[in-house]
Parts: sequence; structure tokens; C-alpha cells
Amino acid sequence: MVFVVTRFDFRAPGAGPEQRRDRYRAALDMARYAEESGHDAVNLSEHHSSEDGYLPSPLIAASAVAAVTSRIPITVWALIAPLYDPVRLAEDISVLDHIAAGRVSYTFGLGYRPLEYALHSKEWKNRGARLGAQLETVLAAWRGDPVGDDPSDGSPRGSATPRPFSDPHPLVFLGGGGAAARRAGRLGMHYQPQLDDPALTELYRAECRAHGHEPGLVVAPIPGPATVFCAEDPDGFWDRYGHHLLADAEAYRAWQTGTGRSSFVHSDARSIEDLRAEGVYLVATPEELVRRVRGGELGLIANHPLCGGMPIEAGWESLRLLGEEVLPAVR
Repeated sequence: MVFVVTRFDFRAPGAGPEQRRDRYRAALDMARYAEESGHDAVNLSEHHSSEDGYLPSPLIAASAVAAVTSRIPITVWALIAPLYDPVRLAEDISVLDHIAAGRVSYTFGLGYRPLEYALHSKEWKNRGARLGAQLETVLAAWRGDPVGDDPSDGSPRGSATPRPFSDPHPLVFLGGGGAAARRAGRLGMHYQPQLDDPALTELYRAECRAHGHEPGLVVAPIPGPATVFCAEDPDGFWDRYGHHLLADAEAYRAWQTGTGRSSFVHSDARSIEDLRAEGVYLVATPEELVRRVRGGELGLIANHPLCGGMPIEAGWESLRLLGEEVLPAVR
């Protein structure tokens, strides 16, 4: 069994306006192909104030993907929730829930870059507590309840409309470590731990029961490469496109804070050769991917066809090989 995801973040160092336009358009064609060829999900990520054009508006991008597909699940992982007004966030997600007929799920996270909070005039300090209050407002809005008192004058506010298409609301996870596990348990939400750590899962479930909730879903990271590409000639792929993969790895490393792991992409490589040996980015032939899946070595194929500004045609090469040679052999 293998789970196949195609991810887009639109990071493309040095791209001009027309190139970025073409990459957004290509991503929609790729999402449509991912659905047609049996991928399990399209994933969209969020970051802000990134010179390489990292996607800052995942809800708009998800709406566009939903408009060109009809069945494939769409995941927004992770949505940096404290950067949003909670009532407007509830409204936007409700509208998207109708457009996509409930196909979009979300992982709400705190983010890990103070620069993003400063850009949006949001305070970095006490962001966890604010996220908890924000989520209570979002959940109230989705229930159709009044959303609390007006912060300016204390007068009562009404309820947000429309209610979501999904009952009772779209699938939402809280992502992170121990604090997120406790918060998800208190609110009765689903949980996506930052690490594959059974202690975090047990903490979450204990907090759910302590607050009268039945534990929800826990989606832990699947061990293996963070990003997978398929190529008939992996050596040639690394020669032509390895610098794009390295740019992606270096950009994530530059955002790393402290000694812990901030991002799901965690590489210490300083050269293309080191990156290839490290295994965080895997480039393999269709035959090798089929062998790894059948042998139980690969439970997740996270394809990133526009990784680090990689040419659109290279992304299509990987995507089509997955769809035409790998998936038919392992499904």
C-alpha cells in the first residue's frame, strides 16, 4: 500500500511574473492529471515574505485546484492560522468547502518564522494561546453560533454564514508537538504530530478523554524521503535539475530555528552530491519505485513536480512516469 501525493509550494528563485503565471497554470494541469492518474491527494503549503515566491495564499490556490478537479482530496498543510482573522477564516473555508464539496482538509499550525508574524502585524509572543482562542471562534462560526463580543466596544456579534458544506465542518487537524497535542485534545480536534512519536499520540488521546472528547484521527509522518521524483535516467536528472533540489533544501534549512526540526524537509546537505547521498530527496526509476513499494520500503510517494523552480517539463516527466508506469503496477 502506498499513498501518493503531489505537492505545490510555487517556490521558484529568480522567476519573473510571466514565469510564475505559467507555473501556476501548469500546477492546475498537473493537479487535474494527478486526479486522472490515481493520486491520493494534492497538497498545498503556506509561507510568507519569501523572495522565491513561496505560496502565501493556499486557500485561493486550493479553490483553483478544486475548480479543475472533481474527486481528488486537497490538503492545506500547514495553514498558519494565527495570521488570519478567525471569523474571516471561518467564512473563507466554508465557501471553499462548498466549492470543493468537502474535499479540502487542513492542518492548522503556528508556523516557525517570526518574520511572517511581523509582516501581518501579528504578535509572535503568546501565539499558542491566541491560536486556541481563535479556533474556538472558528468552531463557533461553523456551528452557526454567535462569534463572541465585538473587541472594539463589547457588543455581541452575530453568526457567520454560510455554514460549511461538510457536517459538522471540514476536516481540520492541529499540527505540532506537545502543546498542539494538548490543544487539539482540549478542543476535540484531530491531531497531526510533528514527529512520529507515540508519546505525542498518547498525550493527545489522554487530553481528549480528560476533556470529554472521543480521540480523533492522528496522522503521523510516514518515514522515508520527503520528496520523490521518477526518472528514466536518475543520473541525468540529478545533473540537470539537482541544483533546484538543493535550492529547496537550502531554503528550508535557512528557516530552521533552534536545534529542533521546524520543517518536514530537513537536510544538512551542502552540495548536490551530499543531497543525493542523504536520501531526503529521492530520484528513482519507475522500476525501483515499484520494487520499493512492493517491498514495503516506501509507504509515501510525495511528488513535488515544480520543486525549487524546476522546469515545468521536468515536473511533467516525473509526474507522467508515476502515473503511467508506477501507479498501475502497485495498485
